[in-house]
Amino acid sequence: MKKSILYITVLAIFSCNKDKNEADAFGNFEATEITISSEANGKIEFLKLEEGDLLQENALVGQIDTTQLYLNKQQLLASKNTIYSKSTNVLSQRNVLNEQLKTTLIEQKRIQNMFAESAATKRQVDEVNGKVSVLKQQMQSVETQNAPIINEVKSIEIQIEKINDQLKKSKIFNPISGTVLAKYAEPGEITAFGKPLYKIADISEMTLRIYVSETQLSKIKVGQNVSVKIDAEKDMKSYQGTISWIASSAEFTPKIIQTKEERVNLVYAVKVKVKNDGSLKIGMPAEMWIKDGD
Repeated sequence: MKKSILYITVLAIFSCNKDKNEADAFGNFEATEITISSEANGKIEFLKLEEGDLLQENALVGQIDTTQLYLNKQQLLASKNTIYSKSTNVLSQRNVLNEQLKTTLIEQKRIQNMFAESAATKRQVDEVNGKVSVLKQQMQSVETQNAPIINEVKSIEIQIEKINDQLKKSKIFNPISGTVLAKYAEPGEITAFGKPLYKIADISEMTLRIYVSETQLSKIKVGQNVSVKIDAEKDMKSYQGTISWIASSAEFTPKIIQTKEERVNLVYAVKVKVKNDGSLKIGMPAEMWIKDGD
């Protein structure tokens, strides 16, 4: 019976209107953390960053050795030039045959006109028609010889593009503007694909994740300004926050809530955006006040 009375009392305190000197919700600051990993294998030539550094988006911060990739690319380029020379010879033969065909077609038309006027024999007509047919077959044969050469060149070009992509991924570009939270590698170390290099987050604007009861939902809405407070040396330091998200379904109170009775209550998660003046840190506890209690 005593346990039941205690549970009802705590639930009433958690769900009902709070005293004006008590915060409406509590939570911790968080930020979207991104772990940057290597996209190439090899020795790290340089990695220009330290924990706490503020990096700009798309800034070049590191380089992985590309010596072997460069040599492979030069070898492929040399092979491509060699194959192109074969294609040039084949195409020169085609050009010669094409000129011969043009001359023969002119002769064919002339003999056909003469034959129509009985100035040429049927044998002459057959001979010139045979020449045209042979030249066309020879040109077709040359085109057939050139096709596999062209395909081989395309295959090498694809390999070169793959190496170009690997060369690009050997450069480490920072994806977002933010602060380096942790550094996992140093210049001179050997890295591999997928190995973490550093962690970064944009902490210029922090997110305070809090949990409110069902009775508090009617007091808040997305876009609403609220007061956020953190512990300071003498009193509490206040910030203006904006509610950016409210969960659509309830969940059990997270384990960070101290008492067992409160942890079994159903609550709604809420995110509050707060501009960071440099004092707010990831994991720092804070209070949310729907109306300033000062």
